[in-house]
Amino acid sequence: MIKPGTLILTVAARLLMPLQLLFSVFLLLRGHDEPGGGFIAGLVAAGAFALYLFAFGRRAMHAILKVSPRDLVGMGLLLGVLSTLPAWWVGDPFFTAQWWTIPIIDFKASTPLIFDIGVYLVVLGSVLTAISALIKTDHEDQPDPEEATWNH
Repeated sequence: MIKPGTLILTVAARLLMPLQLLFSVFLLLRGHDEPGGGFIAGLVAAGAFALYLFAFGRRAMHAILKVSPRDLVGMGLLLGVLSTLPAWWVGDPFFTAQWWTIPIIDFKASTPLIFDIGVYLVVLGSVLTAISALIKTDHEDQPDPEEATWNH
C-alpha cells in the first residue's frame, strides 16, 4: 500500500514533475527529425504523473490531471484518426503527410505531429489507467484498521 507524504518524495515530486513534463514536450516536438516522438514522450509524462501519484496519492494525481486517463486514451485515438483526413481532402493517399506553416510564429504544423500528439495522449492515458487500477486494487486489498481484531 502506498503511504503518501514522505518528505524526500514530496519535495522530489514537486521539483521533478514540471521538468519531466517540459522534457516530454521537448521529446514530442523533436521526434520528427531525431530520436523521440509521441511514444517516448508519453512515457516520460506518465512517469511524471506516476511520481506525483506516489508522493501525494491517487486523488491528488487525478485533481492535478483534471481529466480521466481513459478520456486521454479516447482523445488520443481521435487525434490519430483525424490526422489521416487532411490527405484525403486534398486527394493524396491515406496517411500522406501534410504540412502547414503558421506565419505568426513560423511553426510548421503537420499531420505527423497531430498523430504523434495522439500517440502521446494514448500512452499517457494507458499507463496512468494501469497504474491507477493497480493502486486502487492494492488499496482495496488492505484491511481496514478499524475492523482489525487482535487475537492473542
